[in-house]
Amino acid sequence: MLEGRRIVLVEDDEIMGASLVQRLTLEGAEVHWHRQIGRALPAIRTPRKVLDAVICDIRLPDGTGEELYETLTRTGHPPPFLFITGQGGIDQAVRLIRSGAADYIPKPFEIGAFLKRLATIMRPRPDQDMPPETGITAAARAVDRQVAEAAGRETALLIRGASGLGKLRLARRAHELSDRKAAPMVVCNALRDRIGAEELRGAVSQVGEGSLVIIGIGRLELAAQDALMAALAVPRFRLIATLGPQGGGEDGQALRADLMALLRSHEIVVPPLADRPDDAVWLAARLFPGLNARRKAPLTGIAATAEEALRSHDWPDNGRELRARLMRAVEAAAGGMVLTSDLFPERAADETMRSLSEVRDAAERAQIVAALDRTGGQVGEAARLLRVSRTTLWEKMHKLGL
Repeated sequence: MLEGRRIVLVEDDEIMGASLVQRLTLEGAEVHWHRQIGRALPAIRTPRKVLDAVICDIRLPDGTGEELYETLTRTGHPPPFLFITGQGGIDQAVRLIRSGAADYIPKPFEIGAFLKRLATIMRPRPDQDMPPETGITAAARAVDRQVAEAAGRETALLIRGASGLGKLRLARRAHELSDRKAAPMVVCNALRDRIGAEELRGAVSQVGEGSLVIIGIGRLELAAQDALMAALAVPRFRLIATLGPQGGGEDGQALRADLMALLRSHEIVVPPLADRPDDAVWLAARLFPGLNARRKAPLTGIAATAEEALRSHDWPDNGRELRARLMRAVEAAAGGMVLTSDLFPERAADETMRSLSEVRDAAERAQIVAALDRTGGQVGEAARLLRVSRTTLWEKMHKLGL
């Protein structure tokens, strides 16, 4: 019933937790058991592989299942949640269902009924055999799935994210997977070129029944926006546009409200690489063979310590920066592998001087560890000592790898 499914269990009761892990494993599932919200939050938000479901008790030692669920929904779409609740938590469980949780089951329950509920809430996995295009993390796989789904629609599509995230590549993917793939894909780069009404009409004439891709649509002149909306009144083509992470304003002048509303109705947001550290390593591994083939004496790979450096870097320019650093590292590497010093030579310039962010992170990490030690691992009590909210403490623990 659960063969190959990946499940997170959040349950502090040792007997119930062990029993569920044993039965779910016998059913073929891969189960990761966490007894506290502070540990479960990063495991659900940034899993190594896509999760199929979360089984969560309502009452936990460092908070409630409701707090965990609401924290996750503020930054993305969590996996389906099946809440376990006692009779006193029924109202809370019903409130969670209205907020988007999949289902709940009251204690005590019969294991057969529990397994049926669990199987019912889990989504089908049509993307399981889909090769990764954006990355291997859950967030990246969600982007790839959304692009594939968008390819089957005729509506305008907005792809939003910071520079260096491959938004044009995703636009091309949406075109190539669509029924319009035999028609042209015309690209207008409003970030680089001046695109007025005349240029816009020319692109519409050229694209025919294909896909018109406008990079940085927030830079379109107002006259060009008027011409675009007129063309979209009786569209033969499909519009695919890209914007920065905050929308039209940062890319230039404001978009017409009706144009922005049209785009926002079908939007794909690409998370920054800093939020997907495993994707940084995956991307480096994907780029490495091509760059390595240019060397007269090929390297054997990327050192494990260099991979950890890739994970910890904040990647302000995302994939574009990663490719530039890796290209330089492969060219400069003197040994048999790419090392951290090849990827980040600036770090070797003065090893004794740490950045302010590194100093701050080290100080916060030490203070949080001390508070957790004092409270015996109770996140809520540690948050009180540190004078921050429990959610803020969870976020910092996740960032610092605690």
